[in-house]
Order: sequence, then structure tokens, then C-alpha cells
Amino acid sequence: MSGRIKINLRSSERYHGVLNAPHRAFLRSIGFTDEDIGKPLVAVVAAWSEAGPCNIHTLQLASYVKEGVKMGGGSPLAVPTLVVNDNIGMGTEGMRYSLVSRDLIADTIEAQVNAHAFDGFVGIGGCDKTTPGILMAMARLNIPAIYLYGGSAEPGFYGGKEITIEDVHEAIGAYIAGKITEDELYAIELNAHPTVGTCAGMFTANTMASIAEALGMALPGSASPTATSSRRVAYARETGFALLNLMELGIKPRDIMTYEAFENAITVLMAMGGSTNAILHLLAIAYEAGVKLTLDDFDRISRRTPYIASLKPGGDYAMADLDRVGGVPLVMLKLLRAGLIHGDALTVTGKTVEENLRNYKFPNVPHEHIVRDATNPIKPWGGIRILKGTLAPEGAVIKVAATSIMRFEGRARPFNGEEEAFQAIRRGEIKPGDVVVIRYEGPKGGPGMPEMLRVTAAIVGAGLGQDVALVTDGRFSGATRGLMVGHVAPEAAVGGPIAVVEDGDRILIDVENGRLDLLVPDEEVKRRLRNWQPPKPRYTSGLLAKYASLVSSASMGAVTLPRP
Repeated sequence: MSGRIKINLRSSERYHGVLNAPHRAFLRSIGFTDEDIGKPLVAVVAAWSEAGPCNIHTLQLASYVKEGVKMGGGSPLAVPTLVVNDNIGMGTEGMRYSLVSRDLIADTIEAQVNAHAFDGFVGIGGCDKTTPGILMAMARLNIPAIYLYGGSAEPGFYGGKEITIEDVHEAIGAYIAGKITEDELYAIELNAHPTVGTCAGMFTANTMASIAEALGMALPGSASPTATSSRRVAYARETGFALLNLMELGIKPRDIMTYEAFENAITVLMAMGGSTNAILHLLAIAYEAGVKLTLDDFDRISRRTPYIASLKPGGDYAMADLDRVGGVPLVMLKLLRAGLIHGDALTVTGKTVEENLRNYKFPNVPHEHIVRDATNPIKPWGGIRILKGTLAPEGAVIKVAATSIMRFEGRARPFNGEEEAFQAIRRGEIKPGDVVVIRYEGPKGGPGMPEMLRVTAAIVGAGLGQDVALVTDGRFSGATRGLMVGHVAPEAAVGGPIAVVEDGDRILIDVENGRLDLLVPDEEVKRRLRNWQPPKPRYTSGLLAKYASLVSSASMGAVTLPRP
């Protein structure tokens, strides 16, 4: 390690010099020596929790990252941040805390890194909101930083086929509809998620890990090895070592997270058919990075990007399968060859995307069944489309990778909340041709914009996936499939048109033309809105009430903004 790295160490103002003796005394009490105090001080931020499999192993990974930091010439200290496990909260009040936790993660990292004057940090994530929360903190703090993913679980097997947690949720719908027995449901439950790690498909956690690579904020190839893989340990050490190189080069997150890097990330998202949640998160990360990103950017890139990766829930394969054929670098190589991503974008290796891909060692195995060439795509457009129209003036999102239906017109069945809709499905009240409308579940109205996987899986599991659509101002799990439109903005709680949809209204979903329309005369909608009164907030104190008072529209990424 050269001496150049010590020129601008912010930790020197906190720990060097006579007047900082009290600060050094505390570091000495945990075993630091004069030599340790003289080195760059590195935080190893572990989003850790035993409440679920996604992040239970991140403290162990932190120890390997610390080894890499020491090898590079730094002094590492592990610090925690929180985890809200999405699957465990799904369909309950707990899900209201999921999106809230993203911003809390960014805030807690800011507090710890700044309060203790760290010179740089590695962030270790897993479950859905940990990755975007960590990336938001990296963009906000703008000190040298690298992201490390904890890895996905291995897929399960049942009935001779590969299954994931998605299959458990859909099995509940099948059980409610009388299509399978309780014993069959139990057998699926036992086999769906056999190891530690995040959900095995291209759901939100794996989507965001892929995006961290595509943004240039994680080491190439680090997104796809499973949590149980020895390569996960190797990547942990390499990430710690790489951070010190990044610090010596003076490269900071905003040098990497440019507009072109976000274009790369969106392109990879569309090519892989990733989670719609990524749109919220990329908007939020871009906001922290000072990069102007809008829903129009997603729509533009979706229209030019082919969908090429057959990954669950839209395809047939899990993240572990993608790893065996080359991981995210394989997808990026295909896109680079097609001229669809910026090869000159800088990354945390200190090299460009193109240089990384040129030096990456790809396995020599058949891969076309999982990742196709851009000239022979699964679909000619991206896996997610943006819809706008009279029902969503600011925009809405749909995962076209998870449905073959491009146009649907049906009668509205509005419900003021997820639970109302779920009970209607249980009672068999939802019929072919219905458009289930779930409102007052947006960022402010939820609050927290809960995911609707319990409802969407119940619809699909009941055999209605081709005959029923769903529209909501809430959001979806990455495991959701079917004709499901989310993130409708403006949301109902602020008087968006979705608030005044009435039973029997006609709704048009036109994916090809990017439209989501309430087929009611404008004057009638305006009349309804004049008579509309906002409901009382669900929470008047505590974290959720505080969040509701600060959160912005889904079209802005649902970031929390200080009150004027």
C-alpha cells in the first residue's frame, strides 16, 4: 500500500494529533495499536439478522471482508444495519415496514459512517431492501465504497422440478381453489427454500444484486454465486482488498454512479426481466447520487432492450443456474456486443465495464437455454414497461416478462386495501374479466407501499392468471407473475384517479401502447374527485406515521424528503 492513500484520510481529523487522545483511547480499548490507528479506517457494514435466511450469514462474510481489508493495508471495523425480511412480512402489517427499512438502512449507515469518521466502507446486503438502502448510502456519503451481496439460496426440488418460495405462495392460491391438498401444500413448503440465502429466482434481492454489478458498484460476477458457495467467501475477501485499491485511486461512488451507469443498470434490468421494485430503487439511488432519472428513461430503455434471460418468475431458471453459465457478466457481454450498454463506464475495479468483461473468465458451457443473444431474444422489448394514462397520470409499472397478455379490458373491482381483496378472492368473488383494483396502499397511504404477493399468487394459484388483471398503488414482490400493474401514481391517498374508481367501471391495460386508462368521461372523474375526501391515516404516531409525512410519490422512487 503506498503512502498516497493517507493524503485525504478524514479519519485523521478524528484520531490523529494530541487533542484526539480520548478518541484513540477508545480504539485502543478494542485492541487497536498505533499502527492500526495510522491506517485507513474502514467500516464493514453488515445488514445482519437471524430473522430469516437472507442475512443470517452476513456477519460471517464480514469477517472475510475484514481479512481482505487488512491484506490491502486498512483497519476494518464491522458495524450493523437493520433487515426487514420481506417474505416473513408478506401479507401482514409487517410488510408496511419493508420499503420504510430501505431509507432507514441508508440513514443508519450515514449515521455510523459519519459519526465514527470512516474513510470508506464495504456494505454487505441480502434481503430485498438491504441492497438499495446500502447503495443509497454509498451515493449519499460519496466516500470510497463497494457492495457485496450475501448470495441467494439454492433452489428447492419437488415433483421432479426446481421450485422457489414463489411456488409456496402460489400453492396457497391453489389450495384455496381446491386444486391441491393441504399435504401437497406442506410438501412444497418443506422443499421450496432449502438453504440460507435470499429467494432463489430473479426476484427483488437477486435483481438488486445484479443491478449493483451493472452500476459498477460490485465486483464482476459477485451477484450470482449462492450463499452456500465457497466463491462467496472468496468474493468477500476480494471485495475488502479492492476497497483499499479504490481508496488509493481516489474513486468515489458518484464517479461510478453516473447517468450512463444508471442506463446500464436499467438495460440489465430489462434484459433479465427483473423485479419492478428495481424501478423504485434505481430512482431513489439516483436521487442520492444527484443524477436526474425519470420513469421516461425506463420506458425509453425498455423499448430498445430485448428480454434475453429466462429467469424465474417469468422464465424457467434460478440465480444458481445463471451462475453456472457466467452470471451477470454473461448478460452484460451480450448487451455490450449488441451496443446496448456503455462499455466505458467506470467500475469499482478501477477499470471500465468493457475492460472487466474482456478479462472475465467465462465458463465454457452451453448457455443459450438461460441467456440468449440479443439477436434472438425471448421478447424484443424489455421485461418491464411503464404505463401512463387517465388512471395513472404520473405512471405505473408492469412486468411484461411475467405475462403474455399485452391488452386487457375489464370491469373494475375496487378494494380499499389488500386484505379486502384477498378475502374476496378467498370467497370466490373474483371472476374472469375482472380488474382487481387495490388502493390506499401507496407510499403514503399504506403507508410503506406493501407488496401484494399474497393476492397476486392467490389469483394465479386459483387459475385466474390469464383472465383477471390487478391494478394497485402498492407494489409487487419480484416473485409476482401475471397481468399485474403496480406503482400507480398519483396514489389514492393524495387524490389520484385510482381513489375514485367505482365498481363496474371499465379499465384498459394496453402494454404495447403504454396506456393505463379509466374508461370514464373526464368530467365524471373530475366530479368524483371534487366529492372525494381522504381517509384518516392508518397511523398517527410512531415510525409509519413519520414515514407517511415525509415520503414522496412512487414516480420519484418513494424517497423520504425533509419537510420544508
